Parts: sequence; structure tokens; C-alpha cells
Amino acid sequence: MRTSLTVCAVLGLAGLLPCTTGAVSAGESTTAEKAAPQSQPPRELLGAPLVYFDDFEAADAARWQPSDPQAWKFVALEKNHVYSQFQQSQVQTPVRSPFNRSLVKDLVLSDCVIDVKVQSTIKDYDHRDVCLFFGYQDPAHLYYVHLGKKADDHANQIFIVNNAPRKKISATSTPGTPWTDGWHHVRVVRKVETGSIEVFFDDLEKPAMTATDKTFVWGQVGIGTFDDTANFDDVAIYGKVTTRPQQ
Repeated sequence: MRTSLTVCAVLGLAGLLPCTTGAVSAGESTTAEKAAPQSQPPRELLGAPLVYFDDFEAADAARWQPSDPQAWKFVALEKNHVYSQFQQSQVQTPVRSPFNRSLVKDLVLSDCVIDVKVQSTIKDYDHRDVCLFFGYQDPAHLYYVHLGKKADDHANQIFIVNNAPRKKISATSTPGTPWTDGWHHVRVVRKVETGSIEVFFDDLEKPAMTATDKTFVWGQVGIGTFDDTANFDDVAIYGKVTTRPQQ
């Protein structure tokens, strides 16, 4: 979605955001879908500064690191443009974890807030899902939230992948995420000092899921699905920028 020239210019010159007000030269038009509402990110959210924003109007993948670039593309929905994970990623994970992901490149955070508009594009079924990633250190060490249509021990939970197949760490969850074919607002709030993880779906006052875990105190953030498809827009990342520890 389009941001104002002021937000784009100020943050773009600061090296924080891609400038996304230009014309789109890539992507595919899909008039059957309705675009998500236009919005503009605040400079601060929940006490954390904005460190990255992409509305995908420039169709520029330079700051994104997909597990399989062939599974992602930019799509035009009416007058809006989105980042679409439209097919399965042809990758292998070292342990059981989501296959489809695209991380923000060269951004490592401790505390973070991921705020994003999402649209599930898979046919409805019990495990229909979208995933958000955080604390991502490598393919075998990460956190993710699985927003699944029907909850069980492997769906609609917060997970840790710690050199072993994904493990549920949710303290609270819901019976399931009420996916429709329209757009939804998802937010993840991570605080490393307390280990707090909160996940919100549409209702930004009451978390749909919570967990507490202090295993990973830094990592990348990203978007994707476990084994479905989805569109993403207005990805706003807030938090504390840090660096990878020296090996």
C-alpha cells in the first residue's frame, strides 16, 4: 500500500525503509480480489521505534530473503500491490518447521513488534494457516506463530524450533484462527527481558496467544506459511536493532 511521501522520504533517507511510492513495473493483476485498506505506519508503536516498513508498491525484493524466491512474487490487487507467497517453496528444513518464509534481510532485533496485513489464499480447511517468524537465527533455531484455522498441538500455537522439530510453547491460545478470504491484521509483540510473546489477530487489545520463553534473545523476523499460500501487505517492524554475536 502507498505511504505518504513524507514518511517514505524521511525514513528512506535515514536508511530504515525502502522508498515505495514509485510506479510498479513487476507483478500480476488480480482484479477478483479486494485490496486491503490503505494505511500509514506510526513512527512508534508500543514504545518501540519503526525500523522497517514495506507496502510493496515498488515491487522491490532487495530487502527480502525468501527460502525459495520462486515461491514469491508481487501481485497487483486493484490499485494496491502485495507480496504474495503463491506456491510451495521447494526447500528442505533441517528439522520439522515451516517451509514457506521470507525474512527481512540484514535486520536483527532483540525486542520486536511485527505488524502486518495478511490474506490467506488457500482453500479453507482445518489447518489453514499463516505464520510469522521472529528470533530467527538459522533454519534450525527460531520462533514462529502458526495461525491455524483449528487448534491442536501442531496448529494455532506459538512454537520454538531449537535444533529439533518444532515444539509448542503457548501458554494460552484460542480454539482456532477465524480465517476468511479477506484481509486481517496480525501483530506479534516480543520482549526478550521477560521472555514475553503476545500474538494478536484483528483484536489488537486482547492477545489471541501468549507464551514466555527466553531461549533466543536476538534474530531476524519474517512472514510466510507452513504449507499454504498467502498475501502480505504493510509490513511494519518496530524494535531494538542489534547484531549477530561473533561466532
